[in-house]
Amino acid sequence: MTSAASADVRNAFTRRMLAELSAAYGLLESDDDLWCGVLFAHGDHFTGGLDMVDVGAELASGKFDAPEGGRDPWRLDGPWATPVVAAAQGWVMTLGIELLLAADIRVAARDARFAQFEIRRGIYPFGGVTFRFPQQAGWGNAMRWILAGDEFDAGEAHRMGVVQELAADGPAAIERATAIARGIAGKSGPLGVRTALESAHLAHASGERAAIERLRPDIARLMATADGAEGIRSFVERRDAAFTGR
Repeated sequence: MTSAASADVRNAFTRRMLAELSAAYGLLESDDDLWCGVLFAHGDHFTGGLDMVDVGAELASGKFDAPEGGRDPWRLDGPWATPVVAAAQGWVMTLGIELLLAADIRVAARDARFAQFEIRRGIYPFGGVTFRFPQQAGWGNAMRWILAGDEFDAGEAHRMGVVQELAADGPAAIERATAIARGIAGKSGPLGVRTALESAHLAHASGERAAIERLRPDIARLMATADGAEGIRSFVERRDAAFTGR
């Protein structure tokens, strides 16, 4: 999932780019033959944030109208069941951090520079970072960067868990993210992956008890699928499973 439309201006997001990402996410979530997504950017930078000249009026209206069949580009309209691996390089500003935190696994180039500087523009982050950052990095870590609007580097992002792996540069980060996604899509049962994500989201949204109540019914359902049977056969025959998503 990518757009080359504004790589020459540090991939600042326009309304068109937001709509394109929304449509891509909509396809990823609705097509059962797509088992994992990779979010990346062309050029030297992941994104310089939102193009406020282009999107300012829409923000002032307090809404974002996704295209038909699209999903929220900030992934705030869950539940989501298809994993996304993200790769970032260069500038990772405002919206960029929010897009990363909305992904399930993140890789960053060592040259990546991060900043959540909406506070310095008199507004505040509205794409999920106010709750995803504290949840994933800890309260103090998140508030240090959200409230001050300072820049931090890839090493700090890795320390906090904003990213899970570091790579030498942008191409290496994209290559590594793609390899992780291919591993998920190539070796993991897609029905199991979707159910695991759904369980994690359910626990987060409704508490552990809600997720616990689904554990045994979900495993019974998975065991009754063709992929469940194939998983057992592959274990007995000591080989990799050949999943079909059925």
